[in-house]
Amino acid sequence: MKLNDNTAVLLLHCPDKPGILAAVTEFINQHSGNILYLDQYVNREEKVFFMRVKWDLDTFQIPKEKIQDYFQTLLASRFDMHFRLYFSDTKPRMAIFVSKMPHCLYDLLSRYAAGEWHVDIPLIISNHPDMEPVAKRFGIEYHYFPINKENKAEQEAKELELMKSKGITFCVLARYMQILSPEFINHYPDRIINIHHSFLPAFMGAKPYHAAHERGVKIIGATSHYVTTDLDAGPIIEQDVTRISHVDTVDVLIHKGRDLEKIVLSRAVEKHIERKTLTYKNRTVVFQ
Repeated sequence: MKLNDNTAVLLLHCPDKPGILAAVTEFINQHSGNILYLDQYVNREEKVFFMRVKWDLDTFQIPKEKIQDYFQTLLASRFDMHFRLYFSDTKPRMAIFVSKMPHCLYDLLSRYAAGEWHVDIPLIISNHPDMEPVAKRFGIEYHYFPINKENKAEQEAKELELMKSKGITFCVLARYMQILSPEFINHYPDRIINIHHSFLPAFMGAKPYHAAHERGVKIIGATSHYVTTDLDAGPIIEQDVTRISHVDTVDVLIHKGRDLEKIVLSRAVEKHIERKTLTYKNRTVVFQ
């Protein structure tokens, strides 16, 4: 996304019926909008229509602050739509959660520093102090919240308050080795992105590389997904795999897997930043 864009992105889903695509495009056209991108998909089994459309706002006649209300009144109510509207001049604000492993953190911050993403990263949160030098190197605030069973609720409340004060819109768990509470997750539905070091749904939970080695698999993978209250079972955004062989030790699997983890996580984060993901039930539609 160009930083000087003046555009809107609309993501929606609704029961499928004739005329939805025509109605949405006509809404934009009638008010002098220029469509820059459009993609749609129909789940025929469940009869659900999904759509992403991006248009130029320079000549659009409806004031930006009124587009949501206009669309709700003229189209969303008529077609029973669930929709989200985003504007290019509003940057997403991302909080990164990390523990002791630096590979995913470095990859995220390198892309951010290189200007690849239209996003702000005001802070990094950790349950260990180890990654603070990395945060300082990139000029980002680092907040250390040691967590145990006794203080978990209190510490998560402090984290949420901090995130609220910084205007955080979504979180990325960059190998953050803590299970978030349902209370925390419910503050950011479909806005917490995790990386799991296996090709889900295989090898959920802890030590998936050890489990994969013991099982003798021939490929290993990584999965990035939205976090839900079901461990490692949220809507999948991105996955990839690499081949292994019988000669590979657990350490070799871990080494090969870390390359996958950082690439898969960054791809998922990019899709989220670019407003290309729609969740429905426990699945995602990821637009190109």
